[in-house]
Amino acid sequence: MKILFDEVSFATSKLVTKKYSTSFSLAVRMLSPKIRSAIYNIYGFVRFADEIVDSFHDYDKEFLLDKFERDYHLAKEHKISLNPILNSFQETVEKYNIEEEMVTAFMKSMRADLQEVNFTTEEDYESYIYGSADVVGLMCLKVFVNGNQEKYEELKEPAMRLGSAFQKVNFLRDLKQDAEILNRSYFPNVNLKALDAKVKQEIIEDIEADFDYAYHEGIVKLPIEAKFGVYMAYRYYRKLLKKIKNTPSSKIIETRIRISNPTKINLLARSYIKYKLNLI
Repeated sequence: MKILFDEVSFATSKLVTKKYSTSFSLAVRMLSPKIRSAIYNIYGFVRFADEIVDSFHDYDKEFLLDKFERDYHLAKEHKISLNPILNSFQETVEKYNIEEEMVTAFMKSMRADLQEVNFTTEEDYESYIYGSADVVGLMCLKVFVNGNQEKYEELKEPAMRLGSAFQKVNFLRDLKQDAEILNRSYFPNVNLKALDAKVKQEIIEDIEADFDYAYHEGIVKLPIEAKFGVYMAYRYYRKLLKKIKNTPSSKIIETRIRISNPTKINLLARSYIKYKLNLI
């Protein structure tokens, strides 16, 4: 029977999440056990695609990404793949009715990263963020609402805004690697190697607006199974943004801003207290 292979596939996606992101893994652990596996499966898929374009510099990235996408479509068609990540993801796509447009948009943004990125228009910038982040939020939302289309439509915009906020924080956090190693400049018409305080503040205010909307219109209205886990991810990224905000512009390009593990544990404890007191 395929059950054992599926269990191995799900365990692989969980392992990928734990190895690649301690912060996201911690947030997923705060979700209801009923939906954790599906979120691990989504993360495994997007992480592997992201690793192809970000890390495999000694290999033919375009070939690998094309093959990854072809193999996904075959997995979806046949409802199985010997690639455990694709096998677990296609099962989640099927179970939660994740729309093909979301996967297509995500892969389009990943493919953009195969070339030197230097966005000059808001349209290109927003299109990239939609594919690389917003649709990932929507995939997770599909899991959270579990078929409740009315709830999905209510929370769709906040989920996208939260995904956008996470991605923009990542852009600021990863300025050094993006500019020096990957030749990427995501913020339109911004010279990241000479980022000044005014431009930095404008970017941060835009992110804070996304966070505020996502929290008040989305996170507090999430189903109980998802609320605390998403809130934890939100708190972590807001903490990271605050640290970036307090770091001089000249220093951001020189180092990758991080949140220490003790700070993460402290955030978890304080967030849990607020959650149990019904303050979110």
